[in-house]
Amino acid sequence: MSYVSEMIKSNIAIFSLWIGVALHYIFATMENNINVLFGRKVAKLRKLQGISQEELAERCGIHRTYIGAIERGEKSPTLNTIEKIANGLNVEIIELWEVKQID
Repeated sequence: MSYVSEMIKSNIAIFSLWIGVALHYIFATMENNINVLFGRKVAKLRKLQGISQEELAERCGIHRTYIGAIERGEKSPTLNTIEKIANGLNVEIIELWEVKQID
């Protein structure tokens, strides 16, 4: 094999390793993504109150599909929306930010 072929193989191996590490990091941090953690907290508080996503959405004046997207961590709500959610759940805004204590 030529020197160029060896270099290409080496670079491909290094690149593949780098991609693997990057993907591992992405998937490992998804669980700690602030949107995911916030959404889990909203879902937990909603379920503790025994209300549906529809009921929470109605209380907040937010579309029910948006509540679902927030709970799945797919959306990053604005501060105004966070305030509406806190009011809809009848909790202080700070309680929504205590995401490290989610079961």
